[in-house]
Amino acid sequence: MTKHDGRYYLQYAGPGTEYNVYANGTYVGSSPLGPFTYAPYNPISYRPGGFMVGAGHGNTFQDAYGNWWNTGTPWIGVNENWERRIALFPAGFEPDGQMYVDTRFGDFPHYALARRWSDPAELFTGWMLLSYRRPATASSVRDTFSAAHVTDENPRTVWVAAGNRAGEWLQVDLGALREVRALQVSFADYRSGLFQGDSSVYTQFRIVASTDGRAWQTIADLGDERGDRRDRPDAYLELPRPVRARYLRYEHGHVGAANLAISDLRVFGLGGGPPPRAPTGLVVRRQPDARDAVVAWKPVPGAVGYNVLWGIRPDRLHQSYQRFADQGSTLELRALTVGQDYYFAVEAFDENGVSRRSPTVHMP
Repeated sequence: MTKHDGRYYLQYAGPGTEYNVYANGTYVGSSPLGPFTYAPYNPISYRPGGFMVGAGHGNTFQDAYGNWWNTGTPWIGVNENWERRIALFPAGFEPDGQMYVDTRFGDFPHYALARRWSDPAELFTGWMLLSYRRPATASSVRDTFSAAHVTDENPRTVWVAAGNRAGEWLQVDLGALREVRALQVSFADYRSGLFQGDSSVYTQFRIVASTDGRAWQTIADLGDERGDRRDRPDAYLELPRPVRARYLRYEHGHVGAANLAISDLRVFGLGGGPPPRAPTGLVVRRQPDARDAVVAWKPVPGAVGYNVLWGIRPDRLHQSYQRFADQGSTLELRALTVGQDYYFAVEAFDENGVSRRSPTVHMP
């Protein structure tokens, strides 16, 4: 339960951890014992698309600067059905008490500002995903666990090296020179043999970059010479300055697991061109079951993906659904409240940035 300006927000999670639509919702009351009323803007925290899906089973809290946050537990479900990670999203309250959680680009880099902020949009770095579906190669591959899995934005598919040896490498071709700002290396628990931590459980590697695939420079080094032996199951590396590169290579040092397995090598930065144009042709049709709607728009040439945005007021499109362009431009949405009007818009994104939003569409 959360209290804000005399209102009490009794929060819950549903429908289930193992679903991408796992979300947080809330009831609102004027007393900690109720009665409580179902909020018409539910779900408050919802992230069914993108790299890490699911935003339920969390809580809402304030940090030392007075900013509001909401946590969730996105689903992995490879080694065990309830295998999860922890997500953190900026949250807040509208003047009339409407609670919201901003999951838009929720697994892209964000700033952690050591001050009070007024708009969650301040936190988004604007660094775009440069690695989606880009070609990947590796020093070795075990069975069918190919290098292509590390750029598919799916934490349930993995590359596994033939052996856990120093010097194994994994390389991504960004397709053109890009301004690289940050990287994420997500290790996977493929037959890891680990059930508790000890002094052997640490992560070491370095990242090298090249403009032509021949001359390389080290841009990040988590090697032993630094004396840093931390475990980084999802290592996030923000570069001290932008690096122009087309090729990026992970060079292995050490992991404590029995096997070297990486689910994703994500690269963030800017492509250097103009952002995509705004989507057009947005149509929203409510279904016979009023909790459902079909959202469709015209594809934007060159787009990497889209964010479908909606809310109960045209100036409060707090909810979002990220969808990659190769998944199509039609979305079946099953997250609405019976008897509630909604407003929709859609935006496109690529390596260069984010488009303007489409015109807003009202759906009674």
